[in-house]
Amino acid sequence: MDPFPKDGESAAAGGEASRGAAPSSGVVVQVREKKGPLRAAIPYMPFPVAVICLFLNTFVPGLGTFVSAFTVLCGARTDLPDRHMCCVFWLNIAAALIQILTAIVMVGWIMSIFWGMDMVILASKYGYKEQGMPQQL
Repeated sequence: MDPFPKDGESAAAGGEASRGAAPSSGVVVQVREKKGPLRAAIPYMPFPVAVICLFLNTFVPGLGTFVSAFTVLCGARTDLPDRHMCCVFWLNIAAALIQILTAIVMVGWIMSIFWGMDMVILASKYGYKEQGMPQQL
């Protein structure tokens, strides 16, 4: 039987069949994304900087990721709070090198564009005010 009534069928017929079913139990499911170390090393940058990095990554694979590595040295936060700033910097440099070296077979170029999109998403999700302080969500 089709779960959705068609034009000729009435919605009441479908409702009678589900009347015996138990009501929803109200279970809440929470999903958390688990990021690898390279992905978690993407810095939270101001929105304009993230857009510039996306633009650079689109036309020169890895360049925007390379630039974003230096924002870590300037104090940008990442999802790796337990790692030292230099370690996160080198993780971003490694990601940029992977993007540059694999751009020949288009994998790095696609990865570079997605990396830039992640930078913009993080910047818009955890945006910065004009003073450079993170907004409270």
